[in-house]
Amino acid sequence: MRQLFDRNTWQEIFQSIRKNRMRTFLTMIGVFVGIYIYIGLSGASKGLDNGFERQFESVAMNSLFAWGQSTSMPHAGFKTGRQIQLKLGDVDVMYNRIPEIENIAPRNVRGIFGSEPGIITRGLKSGNYAVYGDFPAFTKIATKKIYDGGRFINDEDIDQARKVCVIGERTQKELFEKDEDPIGGYIRIDNIYFQVVGVHKFTPGGGFESDSDIFIPFTTFRKLYNTGDDVSWFTIAAYDDADVIQVEEDVKSVLKSIHKVHPKDERAFGSFNLGEIFNKIMGFSSGMTFLSLIVGIATILAGVIGIGNILLISVKERTKELGVRRALGATPSEVRNQIIIESLVLTLLSGIIGIILGAVTLKIIDALTQGADFPYTNPTVPIPYVLGALLLMIILGVLIGLIPAQRAVSIRPIDALREE
Repeated sequence: MRQLFDRNTWQEIFQSIRKNRMRTFLTMIGVFVGIYIYIGLSGASKGLDNGFERQFESVAMNSLFAWGQSTSMPHAGFKTGRQIQLKLGDVDVMYNRIPEIENIAPRNVRGIFGSEPGIITRGLKSGNYAVYGDFPAFTKIATKKIYDGGRFINDEDIDQARKVCVIGERTQKELFEKDEDPIGGYIRIDNIYFQVVGVHKFTPGGGFESDSDIFIPFTTFRKLYNTGDDVSWFTIAAYDDADVIQVEEDVKSVLKSIHKVHPKDERAFGSFNLGEIFNKIMGFSSGMTFLSLIVGIATILAGVIGIGNILLISVKERTKELGVRRALGATPSEVRNQIIIESLVLTLLSGIIGIILGAVTLKIIDALTQGADFPYTNPTVPIPYVLGALLLMIILGVLIGLIPAQRAVSIRPIDALREE
């Protein structure tokens, strides 16, 4: 340990590096490339993780959507081509039969899927906007960011079928004056006055919404458009530990049973499984991280072996020098430690350069992808990963240094002094 802080030790190490600069540089490239690849690929996969997490931060990762379509098989006296209409009563049945479901939000809409949009007016200003009928449970699945001073639909709104609404930030800009507070104000939805109780900030990934949508209580929507118990689609979230793919199959199976659809009819109900897609993305990202680990370790190992080979050559070239040191009283442990420290220095120096350049590369990638359309942000490598890579290099540097170190120790002083 004392030899590690000996000035003469470091002078000999740097003298050896300066004496064979090109050979040392080429040797260090292997370790540098290995850690650079590891940092680059790990950071890239983390950026993908961060991007998708930000893209879907407003919606439960284990969520799915289900809606009715038309049958493709006759069943229970019904002909092929029957249009399936989801009902509000389906919710209780699914809760009872599928314990893995945490939340269900029945939803209705006007303005998408071919339906006529709501005609919204305020004074002399008017426009066509999508109008959603929702329950408060929807925000447990897809979070809505409401600006200060406002709120989303609550249970009292549902129970009393209140004429209240939550408007989008673009709707506010188009219907209200710039400095006017919309909260408490009124707009007309298809000639019916509604009081604005909130303004929502648009966040992608929450379903089919945009920044101009208007949300009203489900029960109010039912009265306004005479939809009864009809439901356009269900937004469903399973518990965190549930198999969301199996939940999707169970949902379709239960809905087939309720609506008397043939069990093998795959066209009667449509679905979109966000949880399955997210799991695939996370699996791909994990695969990239694992690949970076394997490739990085393999390249680092190859580089460290190269350092070991160079040190063996160096030991052979320094046979006379080592013999003189042994003859002057240097112990085998001092000679061994000298070679091991040299191996460790070359390995760590290569690794640190690779980490720094890898971090710079990730910083450049982050700057180039700011504002990009695809989900990618903040490509970084967790500190434990970097420390783990450094620890691995220390271990490999010491182990590979033992080989030339043992070769140096095995040199007999008398034989070394005879060499020309």
